[in-house]
Amino acid sequence: MTSLAGVILLFATAAAVALMMLILGSVLGPRRKSPTKMLAFECGNPPSGDARARFSIKFYLIAIMFVLFDVEVAFMYPWAVLYRKLGLLGFIEMGIFALILGFGLFYVWRRGVLEWD
Repeated sequence: MTSLAGVILLFATAAAVALMMLILGSVLGPRRKSPTKMLAFECGNPPSGDARARFSIKFYLIAIMFVLFDVEVAFMYPWAVLYRKLGLLGFIEMGIFALILGFGLFYVWRRGVLEWD
């Protein structure tokens, strides 16, 4: 029960800090609105063009591939932490996992998903 109390205390503290920041921001923050402040922010540059412009599907494919392989690499971190405990079987399982990831990367590379032309 004591380990659960620490987790509950952590979540309660995080919620209290977030709520305090929201309340203080609304109470102490400036309330002057202007047409310039109501524009969409684009890295300090004045907005140009329509916000609903179409993008090439290549941008989305690259983003999906990045997220996919990034999440898969995140699965390798706990394995690396427990590497000695898992022994040879854990090593073989991670080898199979990495091999499947390698085949996936080879497949998207051969299909031209990573090409910017």
